[in-house]
Amino acid sequence: MRPPPDLNLCRSLLFTPGSRADRFGKAAATAADGMIVDLEDAVGPADKAQARATVMDWLRTREGVGRDGFLVCLRINSVFNDFGLRDLAALTELARTGAVPDAVLLPKVESAVEVDLVARHLRACGDTGAGVALVALIESAVGLEEAARIARATPMLRALGFGGVDLAADLRATFCWESMLAGRGRLAQAASMAGLGLLDVPYLDIQDDAGLTAECTRVRAMGFSGKLAIHPRQVDFINAAFTPTAAEVEFAQGVAAAYEAAAGGVCTYKGKMIDEPVMLSARRTLARVARA
Repeated sequence: MRPPPDLNLCRSLLFTPGSRADRFGKAAATAADGMIVDLEDAVGPADKAQARATVMDWLRTREGVGRDGFLVCLRINSVFNDFGLRDLAALTELARTGAVPDAVLLPKVESAVEVDLVARHLRACGDTGAGVALVALIESAVGLEEAARIARATPMLRALGFGGVDLAADLRATFCWESMLAGRGRLAQAASMAGLGLLDVPYLDIQDDAGLTAECTRVRAMGFSGKLAIHPRQVDFINAAFTPTAAEVEFAQGVAAAYEAAAGGVCTYKGKMIDEPVMLSARRTLARVARA
């Protein structure tokens, strides 16, 4: 069985509406680590049935996707409404044919039960379904409260996503850095405890490159592994912010060499004490370089 992809190494995922098949190939041609074909917020109620059929047909061929390692992801609707149940039924029918997305994003998750439900349906389709990575988007006060339990719902869950815009509305808060800091911190803790990737909310001002870069730098420092994108022009800035710099790579390589020479014992490198936590950080840096 092919294991689900490791989303800890995913820097950028680009949203594209499920109702716009003409954009699927264009999204796949960007430098993003993957694309998210969206059946939820990007598609109105009247268009969801047609979009679902179009997306499921496209997933059988992935026409226009030629890059190795490029992730094709699908955001379905909440399984607590009719649209989401129909999405899940179509997805499991697709899985039985051997064609699935690499990852499925679950919106507005508020309990581990929701994640486990989707996982069980996919596993019932055999190895193909079991190889799909799940991403739980946390977008409400309830979801934030349950984040630690959600993070441990199933081994198929490979990342959490921070839905800051919806969360701000639910909290009756202004959507800004200060009001979202506590929520981001809580998700960073939940993702770390479960060894999951952590994807930040899209940056809404698609013309503000400096602001996007600054926010990426901040969330990376908090433990986020990547950021969602809503426009192709954002991808290069996100990738750059989440790719280790030459200095970071050099330091990580030096740490690894010193730690190996010390046979895993405490040592020093460039005047800094090196122990297992420092080595763990160095391994993560080197793994991200390999992915980039």
